[in-house]
Amino acid sequence: MSGFDILTERLGIRLPIIQAPMAGTSSPALAAAVSAAGGLGSLGVAAAGAEGAARMIAETRARSDGPLNVNVFCHRPGIADPAVEAAWIARFTPEFERLGAAPPQRLTAIYKSFLEDDAMLRLLLEARPAVVSFHFGLPSEAAISALRGAGITLFGSATCLAEARALARAGVDMIVAQGWEAGGHRGMFDPAAPDDRLGVLPLTRLLARESGLPVIAAGGIMDGAGIAAALRLGAVAAQLGTAFVGCDESLADDGYRAALASDAAHHTVMTKAISGRPARCLANRFTALAATVPDAAMPAYPMAYDLGKALNAAGKARGETGFGAQWAGQGAPLSRPMPAAAVVRTLAGELAAAHHG
Repeated sequence: MSGFDILTERLGIRLPIIQAPMAGTSSPALAAAVSAAGGLGSLGVAAAGAEGAARMIAETRARSDGPLNVNVFCHRPGIADPAVEAAWIARFTPEFERLGAAPPQRLTAIYKSFLEDDAMLRLLLEARPAVVSFHFGLPSEAAISALRGAGITLFGSATCLAEARALARAGVDMIVAQGWEAGGHRGMFDPAAPDDRLGVLPLTRLLARESGLPVIAAGGIMDGAGIAAALRLGAVAAQLGTAFVGCDESLADDGYRAALASDAAHHTVMTKAISGRPARCLANRFTALAATVPDAAMPAYPMAYDLGKALNAAGKARGETGFGAQWAGQGAPLSRPMPAAAVVRTLAGELAAAHHG
């Protein structure tokens, strides 16, 4: 079955448009609206735990009977380093004090990797969403076999050809080619490995020719012209995240939305400081503070995120929104705030125009 057939026949998608999972920003209302409009809506459940994920899936299905993509993180569990973590807390203590808040006394892994989350696997096998997608790597062979046996289509993120080939060997159905432009967490299997920083266009073309699997282009795509360009290079669909952050249905808070509409959208930054793994963020106070901090000083993922979330909460309590994980791709200045269904209709119209232009 071709990539196009997988999308249309197996999943029932009318448009080559996939809303990126965006853990913490995507919502059941957003996913349902995108799927109902003919695309593929997605939920990022990595930080929700099995019980939270179950609620999110149930709410999405109550809103729409369209296909659903559920995304999980397959990172290697972080290794604690008390000395590094204590120094990290000390580094940011003056910011907490300025905000009238106390820093965390210690940092913990605030959520599980899918590699060790048997409850999440059981939930997915029971819920059977149309798609389960993997970020940061792959789960065990047994997990992949079980998901495939349940009739679930599998996507996996790749930032290079070697990762794409690993996904193909593992039995994944489609590859999400995540270009350097993409917002949010870089999907590298090993964040300590050299990163060739391939853009979405050369990466999409490379993987379409060499991976042996259908490719979904992701990174900096904000309109129908961008989707058309990806399709011309061999992609079967495009995955858009930042294009949906400003939607009415997203969970982005007011500070995030204001930053997306500001000059910060023109200056996105790849940073490890917020979470402990490279992620593209709108330029804000956190990215500025971390600009000169060496990677070796940063705690492992997701321990660093424990402090990042605490600092953001302290800032928001005082009206300071510049410490948020305001993930966005390089196409951020092209954001168009509107309801999700209107975004999908607009993208579809632009795509049709690009094909006939």
